[in-house]
Amino acid sequence: MDFSLDTTSLIIVTIITAATPLLLAALGELVNEKSGVLNLGLEGMMVVGAVMAFLTVTSTGSATLAIIVAILSGMGMALIFSVLTLSLQSNQVATGLALTIFGLGLSSLIGINLVGMAYDGLPKLNIAFLSDLPFFGNVLFSHDILVYFSIVMVFVTYWFLNKTKYGLVLRAVGESHDAAHSIGYPVIKIRYMAALYGGAMSGLAGAYLSLAYSPMWADNMTAGRGWIALALVVFAMWMPSRVLLGAYMFGGITILQLHGQGMGIDMPSEFLSMLPYLATIIVLVLISRQAQNNYAPACLGKPFHSIR
Repeated sequence: MDFSLDTTSLIIVTIITAATPLLLAALGELVNEKSGVLNLGLEGMMVVGAVMAFLTVTSTGSATLAIIVAILSGMGMALIFSVLTLSLQSNQVATGLALTIFGLGLSSLIGINLVGMAYDGLPKLNIAFLSDLPFFGNVLFSHDILVYFSIVMVFVTYWFLNKTKYGLVLRAVGESHDAAHSIGYPVIKIRYMAALYGGAMSGLAGAYLSLAYSPMWADNMTAGRGWIALALVVFAMWMPSRVLLGAYMFGGITILQLHGQGMGIDMPSEFLSMLPYLATIIVLVLISRQAQNNYAPACLGKPFHSIR
């Protein structure tokens, strides 16, 4: 295969687009888990965001409105999860799994008449003469707004969690909700807000899938990306910078199934398709024990019972 500059830049752009929904969803879940809430329903929130974004853009023609609707849809799904787990004290793991099943079914129902329809995709932000630069113009300056937003949010998330009072309070709630409650912080309210933020980011990740990555609608178009995003949080040891690294690494593994046979690799396509999920399992097996023991919030997944 000819590795010209054009070919290399095309591969890098494909990696970036494959990584963006993973990065968005994982950043939302990282903040969610930092507050002590474990939401396994990313897949469900993403797929509902995807179908609602595509339904909106095909009905109104407005990509901006579609993104807003996707964010609100993800928040709505997260609100259901929050009411069940934070207010009604249901098991977070079981509720998250149920949310994924519910989201997949709901998206299939909503999108039944959308199958086969197509969309032109989000417009690219071609930046003056920068987009015309050889190699770097295509790689760095010719993406849609959500790609740039996902990268900016890595730095915003780091700043929020480590440099602001509200971020430190959120982390305190995740490390010891009883201690945070004892000094007057509203644990449940903070966890509600973190969960809604995680839902918003998952809905946005879903919108990226149906509006930019594959501008169309198909049942179960998230194809397990929600689970990969969950694994990314563990892989990153709950650090935003490592989420960025992990998302692009998994994005690279994902596009192998697209470029592998074109490179002359004699390997069954089924094996190439399972590479991202195989890599997810291997990464979790290798690092999850150490990561959970040293970096996971101490109250992750534990219900909070307020003493009145």
